Amino acid sequence: MQDKLKSFPGLVIAGLRGGSGKTIVSLGLTSAWTTKKYKVSCFKKGPDYIDAGWLSYAAGTPCYNLDTYLCSENQVTNSFNKHFKDSDIAVVEGNRGLFDAIDTDGKTCTAELAKLLGLPVLLVVDCTKATRTVAALVMGCMTFDPELNIMGVILNRVAGKRHEGKLRKNIEKFCNIPVLGSIPKLRGDQFPERHMGLVTFEEHEGSKECIDLFSKVANENIDLDAIYTICNQISKKTIKKQLTTTQLPTTRDLKIQLGTAQCPTIGIIKDSAFQFYYPDNIEALIARGAKIKYISPLNQQNIPSDLDAIYMGGGFPETHAAKLAANINFKSALKKLAEKGLPIYAECGGFIFLGQSIEIDKKVYPMSGILPVKFGLSERPEGHGYTSVKVVSKNSYYERDQIIRGHEFRYSTILDIDFKPHEMAFKMERGKGIIDKLDGFSRKNVFATYTHIHTLTTPLWAEGIIKQAIQYKASK
Repeated sequence: MQDKLKSFPGLVIAGLRGGSGKTIVSLGLTSAWTTKKYKVSCFKKGPDYIDAGWLSYAAGTPCYNLDTYLCSENQVTNSFNKHFKDSDIAVVEGNRGLFDAIDTDGKTCTAELAKLLGLPVLLVVDCTKATRTVAALVMGCMTFDPELNIMGVILNRVAGKRHEGKLRKNIEKFCNIPVLGSIPKLRGDQFPERHMGLVTFEEHEGSKECIDLFSKVANENIDLDAIYTICNQISKKTIKKQLTTTQLPTTRDLKIQLGTAQCPTIGIIKDSAFQFYYPDNIEALIARGAKIKYISPLNQQNIPSDLDAIYMGGGFPETHAAKLAANINFKSALKKLAEKGLPIYAECGGFIFLGQSIEIDKKVYPMSGILPVKFGLSERPEGHGYTSVKVVSKNSYYERDQIIRGHEFRYSTILDIDFKPHEMAFKMERGKGIIDKLDGFSRKNVFATYTHIHTLTTPLWAEGIIKQAIQYKASK
């Protein structure tokens, strides 16, 4: 069927580089507007889970990832249209610099996403120790791609009123666009970071205080009303495009097809150690008839007996290693279920939990022992970036010769592994994988991979889990 790109009020928040202040502005706008009772739809450009988690927390609604490498343009646009729903405004946080991409054609950059969605860009500029040069940088962004609509600028890390005055005069004179906010230098401990970026909101001891702070910063330093007005004015002028919509089967259709009694129950391991999940992935399982039950090896001793499959996302098992290692009951129950054939699909951090152990600072923490892998932890990324894999071996979840796009971001290392070649389902065409350019450790109904999958571009992922869950349910 045909659908049109709808004209929604919204904006893309971008920077000249990573670390320029996009997340502070994105969270500030989202939380401030939410506090004013606006309905805000939030999105994160790229595959990042952590920023998306903070945005979701600020808005009180799921944050969806828009990624033009993992997904087609139609899939990205349809996702944006679908998840805007009845919102008042959309906030899309970009990633890295405005024009940064995986290659020189720039197709995967934040600027191209803004043009695809018909949204204006609010440019956040780190003004540390600079004045007139900031205007040159803004002008460069405007002329680099004249089709891009840069609606205004947010000055960040401003040293004082005198500094701000010089910046405003130069930008408004040479660039002829408004300065819509000026944020002073903030204390560096407001948003603590670690080896994979920001601390997740689940682990931050003062998450609410943090969001309240950035809402206060936005209210005091950003012209919220002007930004909202400009976004609404621009949305009325957006040119509509014809796009093809791909629809998932509805829950009702699948229940009729499967029979209500066949609908499986899938356990999702979700807590502060395992929180890297795309909302689209969980919604795809539900749309295909699954009932979802959240479980936690940090907070539970036992595993519910009615589960027909388990989905384990990534996260930070390394920062919770001692507590995970101490939960012997949960680990033992999980291993027994795996031996009985319970389907288990694990990504990255979930893969670590399925292994024998993880060594951190010369101390070894036992994991569940389901797969014969021992992990360590590096000071530098061991795998970082987009991946492309080819399915080369028979497994329970994917068809052979299928090409899958995903991403990996890990500091864990493989210290020891015992596998047979046919147990590695993926051959890496891009990325590092587990070992020797191989990934997707498949043994019985257990599948573990460093490659994170997004269901919009890989629908066989959800279908594979549902199929295995139904088969396991029937065998009980």
